Amino acid sequence: MAHGEVLEFEEYVRTRQEALLRSARRLVPDPIDAQDLLQTALVRTYGRWDGIADKSLADAYLRRVMINTRTEWWRARKLEEVPTEQLPDASVEDGSEQRADRALLMDILKVLAPKQRSVVVLRHWEQMSTEETAAALGMSAGTVKSTLHRALARLRQELESRDLDARALECAEGRRERDERGQERCAA
Repeated sequence: MAHGEVLEFEEYVRTRQEALLRSARRLVPDPIDAQDLLQTALVRTYGRWDGIADKSLADAYLRRVMINTRTEWWRARKLEEVPTEQLPDASVEDGSEQRADRALLMDILKVLAPKQRSVVVLRHWEQMSTEETAAALGMSAGTVKSTLHRALARLRQELESRDLDARALECAEGRRERDERGQERCAA
């Protein structure tokens, strides 16, 4: 690799490192593993940097390398399950609510069309600008804005619907009564 390309790669890493680390954190739950994943992807990309003709696609290339690397790690993992006669006590870790929220978010993202999902992920998870998102998806900035607006409205609607369904289920299992303001509420 030529000296100019080495400097170009170093500058790219310096400017994009935080965004790429966020992407790695979404692929693996452990922060240390995410750093390892990013470093491995950067090493693999460094060797092919001169082959990336359009450097504006470097983020997409690196994300693909991270996904492929994570898949390789997953396939190569050793399952260290030890059969026992008695199950261990279940313990609740800190962050379980955050994981539940993330699982809910991943689940409700499925209600979106692929184009809407892509816009939401790039704008809010990858924290790309409207223009960067438009360039990455090959659409105009106005289309990104309108698609994002409709997608977020759909997600809000889905969350409200699920919340109402959960409350209705709670009420069906219990009974209703009126509080001091006269409003109806569920009781066990």
